Amino acid sequence: MLFTSPVFLIFFIAVLAGVAIIQRFSTERTKQFFLLIASYFFYGWWDWRFCFLLLFVTSVSYITALYSNKKAVYVFGVAVPLVVLGIFKYFDFFLESFGSTSTLKIILPVGISFYTFQALSYVIDVHREKISVEKDFIKLALYISFFPQLVAGPIVRASDFLPQLHEPSHKLTTENFLMGIQIIAMGFFKKIVLADHLSVFIDDVFKVPVAFHWATIILAVVSYAMQIYFDFSGYSDIAIGCAKCLGYEFNVNFNLPYISKSVTEFWRRWHISLSTWLRDYLYIPLGGNRCGRVRQLANLMITMLLGGLWHGANWTFVFWGCLNGVALCAEKLLLKPDIKSPGTLKTLAKIIITTSFISFTWIFFRAENFSDAWAVVRGILTLQNGIAQPFLWSFVAGILLIISEVVSTLRAHKLRIEVCGFTPILDLRTISGQTVFFTFVGLILALAFTGENPFVYFQF
Repeated sequence: MLFTSPVFLIFFIAVLAGVAIIQRFSTERTKQFFLLIASYFFYGWWDWRFCFLLLFVTSVSYITALYSNKKAVYVFGVAVPLVVLGIFKYFDFFLESFGSTSTLKIILPVGISFYTFQALSYVIDVHREKISVEKDFIKLALYISFFPQLVAGPIVRASDFLPQLHEPSHKLTTENFLMGIQIIAMGFFKKIVLADHLSVFIDDVFKVPVAFHWATIILAVVSYAMQIYFDFSGYSDIAIGCAKCLGYEFNVNFNLPYISKSVTEFWRRWHISLSTWLRDYLYIPLGGNRCGRVRQLANLMITMLLGGLWHGANWTFVFWGCLNGVALCAEKLLLKPDIKSPGTLKTLAKIIITTSFISFTWIFFRAENFSDAWAVVRGILTLQNGIAQPFLWSFVAGILLIISEVVSTLRAHKLRIEVCGFTPILDLRTISGQTVFFTFVGLILALAFTGENPFVYFQF
């Protein structure tokens, strides 16, 4: 059930109607139970058997958190989600890596990387006494399985979401609904107008890179940097907007990543829910920067290598993480903080260098294997001749990306950036606001990519 499918639209309207009726005639607990059933229905749409795995991980987290003051129980509560993730996502990968000719061909449950991380953070935070244990199983189960973020994030912390389930003020209201549908609309625009059209061109080039001119390959690489941003930030927008419509708040997951002046800054702005998770539950427990420079660099490399592996069971993801880890380590060693604000040209140069490096690393993230990745790199370095294919949507997307980044940067001086650099400002209770909004929706429908193209992060 893709967010961009008609089936999801019907599902979401039914959920909104159900919540509205329950709020009018029943209790908050009934509403939460209804949302839990809806979330399992949403997850089971792919394969109903996955629901049992989700329920198992939730049950283990619920029980072990109750007794997490006992070390053995706590270790068990952390180990189970990791083992589940390891078996379903990495078992065949490691068998193949060590030369095994036979694998189990295990089906990868959608969203497993996300909900196992949420279950882990809950148990760890209870053990660290950062949050109180949740004794209501319905609330904990809803936190882990809440359908807007279940399949591809953002990774929501228990400390952010569980308190909302104890506050009756988080309800479906007209204000929340009007704000939410604007955020959803922006997500749809990023996904089905920009990301999906770009994917057609990018897929052609990455499928047979030896056939294309070096300039076209560079355009495809830059286009992929835009595609993955529009695709994943678009998904995050839709998830955040759906939650907002229902009265719940998710934290921002992207914050203008392509205006970053360093790789370190990029990872503070890109997929924030994952980068902060890795920081709080891996980098800092390893010692962070508290154990000397050598240990800090080692901790950075370990974190980024495992972050790369989290994205997929393929050595190209590990190498992608390695490249980012090396860059982060190099910045720690070589870059000194500016005592005064850098000039415009210096800032622009830093942004261009950072974005160019990040775009280069995306080659290994996108390629199916190292052979394809090296073919892309070789085609650029050797100034390869071939098909020269300008692609209009690359320029359209690039212009819109630049405009949105610049406008959002200017607005950030006065307004809090709410979602992916976009702060909804329309009052849909006025004729002018409705006119602008429905004109925007009409443009989305007119320009929408009509083929089926799942979100990039669904594979993780």
